[in-house]
Amino acid sequence: MSDRWLFTGAVVVYGICSGYSLLLWRRGFRADNLWLYLLLGGGALFHTAAMFQRGFRVDRCPIHNLFEATVFISWTVVVAYLLLGLLPRLRFIGAFASPLLFATGVFALFPMLDERGPTPHFEHAWETLHAALILLAYGAFGMSAMSALMYLSHEHDLRFDKSRALLARLPSIHRLERVVSGLLVGGFSLLTTGLLVGSWWLKVNRGYWMSDDSKVVWSIFVWVVYLVLLILRATNGARGRRYAWGVIGTFTFVLLTFWGTNIPSAIHNP
Repeated sequence: MSDRWLFTGAVVVYGICSGYSLLLWRRGFRADNLWLYLLLGGGALFHTAAMFQRGFRVDRCPIHNLFEATVFISWTVVVAYLLLGLLPRLRFIGAFASPLLFATGVFALFPMLDERGPTPHFEHAWETLHAALILLAYGAFGMSAMSALMYLSHEHDLRFDKSRALLARLPSIHRLERVVSGLLVGGFSLLTTGLLVGSWWLKVNRGYWMSDDSKVVWSIFVWVVYLVLLILRATNGARGRRYAWGVIGTFTFVLLTFWGTNIPSAIHNP
């Protein structure tokens, strides 16, 4: 079975999980999330097998084109969820992860996204490490945004539908906020390390630490925005709803602009 067919199997499972997530929503998360966790685990097996098969086939880290990078980012999301889901009270995040995984999976399967150039873009070790760290960071940011969305939903129920909030099998709103912040700190650490590795690669291979390349400028801007969010959180400048909306808005910006800044980048498209 080819890597694309394996990934298609994962997307089908994520679609089933999305349907089950709607059922959990309708029941106010009063049902057990264990089945959703197990279903997503099954999808992750297909997803992981697809990544490994593609990696062995091309003999490199599979992050060369838009298909492979999208598959890698969504894989980091599902793996992060499975780790968080080891704590039963955090399995509810799967209700938000499922639709995201399904939507990105359908997008990744568009044939024109799996085109190949004559040579890989990330053929050297430092480049591969840089790309992998950056994509892992965006996976953590995605999970943080989904946790923030759950925070807003739970906060809304506490204000307008207290019976629904009390019956839901969800962590306290304060614990949800800590989950959002913890994932944000993890993603920011990965992003910082990835940018430092990328800067080192530029110095070694091109003789300069920094560049005005579109993707470099965009990456620094994203880093600054997340840094501001963390500083505001630490200084009590942003709490509750404002903080959650900031996390969601920033990740939405990343999703909408990631490839638009990658296309004109001379460094990432040699």
